Amino acid sequence: MPGMSRKAAVALAASASIALFATACTGQSESGAGDDASKETTINFWHGWSAPSEQKGVKELVAGFEKAHPNIHVRIVGNMTDDKVNQALRAGGDNAPDVVSSFTTNNVGKFCSSGAFVDLNPFFKKAGIDPDATFPKAMNEYTQYEGNRCTVPLLGDAYGLYYNKTAFEKAGIKSPPKTWSEFEADAKKLTVTKGDSYTQLGFMPNYHGWESTTEHLFAQWSPTYFDSSGRSNLAKDPKFAAGFTFQKKLVDELGGYKKLEKYRSGLGDEWGPKHPFHTGQVAMQIDGEWRLGMALDAKPKFEIGVAPMPVPDDQADQYGKGYITGTIAGIPATSRKQNAAWELIKYMTTDTDAVVGFSNAIHNVPSTLQALKSPKLKYDPRFKTFLEIASHPDSPTTPASVNGGVYLVTIQKFGYDYESGKATDLKAGLEQTARQIDTDMAQAQ
Repeated sequence: MPGMSRKAAVALAASASIALFATACTGQSESGAGDDASKETTINFWHGWSAPSEQKGVKELVAGFEKAHPNIHVRIVGNMTDDKVNQALRAGGDNAPDVVSSFTTNNVGKFCSSGAFVDLNPFFKKAGIDPDATFPKAMNEYTQYEGNRCTVPLLGDAYGLYYNKTAFEKAGIKSPPKTWSEFEADAKKLTVTKGDSYTQLGFMPNYHGWESTTEHLFAQWSPTYFDSSGRSNLAKDPKFAAGFTFQKKLVDELGGYKKLEKYRSGLGDEWGPKHPFHTGQVAMQIDGEWRLGMALDAKPKFEIGVAPMPVPDDQADQYGKGYITGTIAGIPATSRKQNAAWELIKYMTTDTDAVVGFSNAIHNVPSTLQALKSPKLKYDPRFKTFLEIASHPDSPTTPASVNGGVYLVTIQKFGYDYESGKATDLKAGLEQTARQIDTDMAQAQ
């Protein structure tokens, strides 16, 4: 979906804006604790969805809440970025948001550690709701930082493998790969070269290849990003080295970095109808659940298959897992109507019918365990793969940190250098990158 997929495009820019966001809110977490949610009141809900179908879904969600809480009225403001939210919180006043949803899960550490959003743990406790029994494991992880649950999941994204069934049949491949060794063999079988280019590429391994980022690919190894003391584990956990080594091997086997980048430069835009998976120019693609609808809208000349991403051969028993992220919601510390705001948060994120209805409306993954198995869900049969990935106990996410997603940007930057051949010593590169991450973390603290 256009709104959900925007997370990938705005995450880095948003990381810079949160520093201001945090400054605007620090120290004010008690400002709205005394409001009476049973009295007539109006709250402001700001969200980032912009497509007409998405905005309609939000309005229907809020209408359900207002029906259940006739004394609480909600002003909805859509197409809001974290920058715009920051400006409004600085300005204050009656029009500032009381509830905010954000696509930037990487910045939860900043939201929580700075006091930008209030800790929701007391609200959950008072309501008698156990988050651990309500939300999938990965979603529980990315909505809190060091025990501070300052955000809550509001639908999610699960990453899986899209594959061209027609190309698979032509190459004699009977089923999607379950391990990386099978994936490697299939990617080579599906690659058809033409001179110094391709008529079909099995898979675009380059980190610039749309959603094939380090965190999305390496999730299948389930590495541990930080040790118990909070220092980078990049050079210590062999799973990182395994991920980098596999990706670089695939780059080399499929033609080399320069040849792949030349091909990629002539391919269509990630969010347009000419995406290379839609056109058949790339036979396998890692992507989120939104890609299915976009691919079908493009009317491809082949049948689309969906499966979980492969896992390392020595983790074959964990097949079915995949990287999890999603939209988050929270209550700004500047809000003076936090109890009323909590009622909206609670309804949108824990009411099973509300979560299912919103999922059906904007075609993203439900964010509660009950909603994931609801018979009221409506979806293309292939979408079930993403529901299963979201429910899988081994599906990972990336941990929150005090400086947001900066550590992920640092890892990705090294990935660019390593895949291109600019960096050749993997061990030394991982050690240097880990030191940079630790330095950045110390400065942020």
